[in-house]
Amino acid sequence: MSTDQQPDPKDRPARLTVGVVGAGRVGPALAASLQLAGHRPVAVSGVSDASRRRAEQLLPGVPLVPPAEVLQRAELVLLTVPDDALPGLVSGLAETGAVRPGQLMVHTSGRYGTKVLDPALRAGALPLALHPAMTFTGTPVDVERLAGCSFGVTAPEELRLAAEALVIEMGGEPEWIAEENRALYHAALALGSNHLVTLVAQSMELLRTAGVEAPDRMLGPLLGAALDNALRSGDAALTGPVSRGDAGTVAAHVTELGKHAPQTLASYLAMARATADRALAHGRLKPELAEDLLGVLATGTDPTQNEEDR
Repeated sequence: MSTDQQPDPKDRPARLTVGVVGAGRVGPALAASLQLAGHRPVAVSGVSDASRRRAEQLLPGVPLVPPAEVLQRAELVLLTVPDDALPGLVSGLAETGAVRPGQLMVHTSGRYGTKVLDPALRAGALPLALHPAMTFTGTPVDVERLAGCSFGVTAPEELRLAAEALVIEMGGEPEWIAEENRALYHAALALGSNHLVTLVAQSMELLRTAGVEAPDRMLGPLLGAALDNALRSGDAALTGPVSRGDAGTVAAHVTELGKHAPQTLASYLAMARATADRALAHGRLKPELAEDLLGVLATGTDPTQNEEDR
């Protein structure tokens, strides 16, 4: 990263003791990244055996302790628990007096901004929302992937420089998200990343059913090119039978999916309708072809064929 992107040294947070509450896939990786930047992980909490193994692998020698003890030991606390568990965790820690004045309280939820940390704020903590826009494996490779990773950041104005410095120290790039836009921001990421995994898995299953021995090898170059084109050109990258208005081809797809993979048919139809809407709106799908295509998606049959030809 070039030096002109680095915050001024006086704006960097001092070397901090770091604690992790919730040793899922995210927390230990972020703490390990902060350790590389000179901060010192001092405590981790985790309940499951998998959490404990992750902590031991990514943060060897760092003791596993209850959440309240993590807060006692750390100046910077990473709250890396599932979204739905975060409000209750923050309230519970504040009510028990575990939160200390001046303590940096950082959560990594994409859904929430800093308002969810209000109970800790009232106890004197400094609230930050730092969400890495990355999928995590729970292994050391995650630390490497943070290089160049965008973080959705929400912070009070007086803490913006500290938030920026922490993200850059982890190798990331801060992207400022307003409090009121956090849920929309998170929905966008879930739509693109989580649903992509489902679509790719379904596609590989269908290829295996069709007799392809290495569906991953077949899909790799195709999906890589499609992703690159989409990121560069948006809707102008749309291609395939839906954007061309090939109602007969789509009807054949629907028929075969109904026979061989009925569990996949609903997602095919939903994505085909969404693709048709976007292709039509952006001039990729000719209006005169859209009616037959949408008819196929509604009925699962080709309206251009005679009854005896079906």
